[in-house]
Amino acid sequence: MTSASPASTTESCARGPKPSAARPLDDYLALCKEACDGEIARLYGPGERDQGGLYDLILDYPLRGGKALRPALSIATCLGLGGHLEAVLPTAATLELYHNAFLIHDDIEDESWWRRGKPTLHIDHGVPIAINVGDAMLSLSLQPLLDNVERVGLGPALRILRAVAKMTRLTVDGQALELDWVRANSWRLDDADYLKMVELKTSWYTFITPLQAGAIAAGARPERMAPLESFGRHLGAAFQITDDLLNLRGDPQEYGKEIGGDLWEGKRTLMLLYTLRHAEPKDQSRALAILAKRRPSPDGEGLTDLLDRLAAQGELSQSGRDELEARLQSHHPSECKSISDIRWLFDLMHDVGSLRHARDVAATHAHRAAAELATLDWFPHSRHRDVLADLVDYVHGRTR
Repeated sequence: MTSASPASTTESCARGPKPSAARPLDDYLALCKEACDGEIARLYGPGERDQGGLYDLILDYPLRGGKALRPALSIATCLGLGGHLEAVLPTAATLELYHNAFLIHDDIEDESWWRRGKPTLHIDHGVPIAINVGDAMLSLSLQPLLDNVERVGLGPALRILRAVAKMTRLTVDGQALELDWVRANSWRLDDADYLKMVELKTSWYTFITPLQAGAIAAGARPERMAPLESFGRHLGAAFQITDDLLNLRGDPQEYGKEIGGDLWEGKRTLMLLYTLRHAEPKDQSRALAILAKRRPSPDGEGLTDLLDRLAAQGELSQSGRDELEARLQSHHPSECKSISDIRWLFDLMHDVGSLRHARDVAATHAHRAAAELATLDWFPHSRHRDVLADLVDYVHGRTR
């Protein structure tokens, strides 16, 4: 893997994208990703690899692509407030590691098959290995945060560590809330419930903490954290809603995830909750029945098929087969969702106007994020601040 040296990357990031660039935000994100990939490889590269291939797998998801949004936010905030790349780059790389570790675990929890155009890690290598890789990424991320003492001083290093600790706690709280809604087939939830879950699950680790970590690395005072939190909260809401919308209609190559995967998983998106609240009673009942069904396995073999095959091969007695099926079905529904189920749900969402409602809510939060950014009079105008403004415009543009 090739990457720019820290010195050359610092100079490039400080200058910002070339004036002739048609898409300066993309260029800035690409510069930050190059710097972040180089830092991850430096921290966890060939010198640290063992014969088991663990460190190769740690680099798998980060090197598949992605926008490196979280590191870019940290870098832009730090440089925009007068800090230096060396002060924030290890933290930025750590946030990217956290992100990819969460993705590995999310893919297992959601039973997802694809990530960034390739099979998910647990599909390629099995659930135990994927879980261990995610755990390794989380454990390895601690050392760079401790090493911040030497880069930015004890006080700022502890503030960054506390910010990341809070981020991880709130993120898993949000994920637990979402998983519980799916498990319980909950639907009596309003927009405020969804937005609170998104604040916990998305806003803190995608926007608020990267912004705050970059500011701390630049020497920002504690009172600067609250307006950055407000800005990141609204931007996170707009971003997650539009991401959910793209899951329904995006291009698989550009989006990098399964189209319609949220419906297969039964995720309680803003659109789905709006649909359940506004559908006719008979449609509501049918929708809840569909959502109660489980997702089919990647190989298409369901529980009944598997038990029948084992019994036919003489590896399972008929009485044992029946007992297993009864026990497992008491915990998991045996019937799988079908493509016709998913299409019906999608049509129902259109019919009740849920996509239009979601776009309106996302646009409202994008406008609020822009308004919050405008109040940051202590954040000097520069290419780095322009990245934050461009990001608001980018998110707002995706809502249309």
